[in-house]
Amino acid sequence: MAEEGFDQLSNEEQELEELRRKKLEEMQKRAELERQAQIAAAQRRAALKKILTPAALARLDNIKVVRPELAEALEQQLIALASSGRVKIPIDEDTLKEILSAVYSQMRKEYRFRL
Repeated sequence: MAEEGFDQLSNEEQELEELRRKKLEEMQKRAELERQAQIAAAQRRAALKKILTPAALARLDNIKVVRPELAEALEQQLIALASSGRVKIPIDEDTLKEILSAVYSQMRKEYRFRL
């Protein structure tokens, strides 16, 4: 009887250790994903600093506060335009407004109701 209790305890300890190991792996994966996201954000920010004038960058930051999804789409568009050479660098605030208008019109959803 004493051996059964010992074996059961050993199994419980093994299960507990397995749960701890899985939790640790999960936390490590999450930390790695967060680190990669931070690196990507830093690279994107560095690219935007090269692409935009300070006034245009400030406007983009303001947009990010109000409409983060619009700002993200705009950032992607700006980086794509600059890397393909389709826009003159540095992008000033007026050019940014034009690009913003185009991106916004692409993102805006139109709702139609039938009666």
